[in-house]
Amino acid sequence: MYGLWKPRVLGAWRVPAQGPLILAVNHSHNIDGPMVMGVAPRPTHFLIKKEAFVGPLGRFLTGIGQLQVDRSSADRTAIARALGVLEAGGVLGIFPEGTRGEGDFASLRAGLAYFAVRSGAPIVPVAVLGSSDTPGRLTRALPPLRSRVDVVFGDPFTAGDGSGRRTRKALDEATERIRERLTAHLENAGRLTGR
Repeated sequence: MYGLWKPRVLGAWRVPAQGPLILAVNHSHNIDGPMVMGVAPRPTHFLIKKEAFVGPLGRFLTGIGQLQVDRSSADRTAIARALGVLEAGGVLGIFPEGTRGEGDFASLRAGLAYFAVRSGAPIVPVAVLGSSDTPGRLTRALPPLRSRVDVVFGDPFTAGDGSGRRTRKALDEATERIRERLTAHLENAGRLTGR
């Protein structure tokens, strides 16, 4: 990442040095996940759509510990592997909106709340800004080479209400708490970076 772009990483010190952790990353561009993997202070295992796991790229993603997920249904294998990462004290990366979009955390899916409440792992919000500002001249699917991309890590927080409940209502309430925290972090990251 540092060879192709100019990442500016802010708040990496907020990422706990050990223990299970979930990075909740906004997703507006293809490079958001690789950028976070490249600059995060701890190795991160992202849930990535199964369509990306083809040919050499698929072997590479599997080799670096990324997790394949079928987004068309409740993928029990992916869920078990993701929980396994957290149980082993690792870092799970999630795009809470489930797919690339505006990157504004407006439409969260319940997956993030499920993993956070089930595992008890804290969530660190991550804002990637500048990756979708302008297309590159050589490859329009990527930001211009050597352009600045900001990655801002927020303060860790827990999604549960402390009751240990995992009901549908508890997950809905956790999703709303998560949305508020992620939206506030994104706004703060925008002010901090001037984007």
